[in-house]
Amino acid sequence: MFSEKVICICGKLCGGKTTYAKRLCQQGSAVILSVDEIMLAVFGQYAGDKHEIYVHRLYKFLCEKAVQIVKAGVNVVLDWGFWTKDNRDKAKAYFKEHGISCEIHYIDICDEDWAKFIEKRNASAEAHKDRAYYVDSKLVEKFNNMFEMPSKEEIDAWIII
Repeated sequence: MFSEKVICICGKLCGGKTTYAKRLCQQGSAVILSVDEIMLAVFGQYAGDKHEIYVHRLYKFLCEKAVQIVKAGVNVVLDWGFWTKDNRDKAKAYFKEHGISCEIHYIDICDEDWAKFIEKRNASAEAHKDRAYYVDSKLVEKFNNMFEMPSKEEIDAWIII
């Protein structure tokens, strides 16, 4: 087993995951792998009707890269939502199969602060200050319909913002 690990960041859309991931990297040797970062760099705000297909392919690709990076001696932070229990379970099983420790860190944010984060993100996206998705009401609704709150037993670190 490798001493390095993979940390999967679970949390709401636009809920502080990337900020937390960057903080983890500052605290120690780690590489952030982000689906959103790649999608935005390649497709911009809109990948069209193939968005979900591309995202699924990127998850697979980045999990494979995470294994390679850990085997090279560096921790990996996976900066995407892990919004369902199935996603979290699959990630843990995948890395366990490869002999790699995997932690799930949940970013907990109250609804009031979440709304402020979304406003700030949208203003930044509209001004083209950051590479970030604009989060409209349909995206928030889609997220709310698919997000499964993790149980305490699933989570290795519960971070309250």
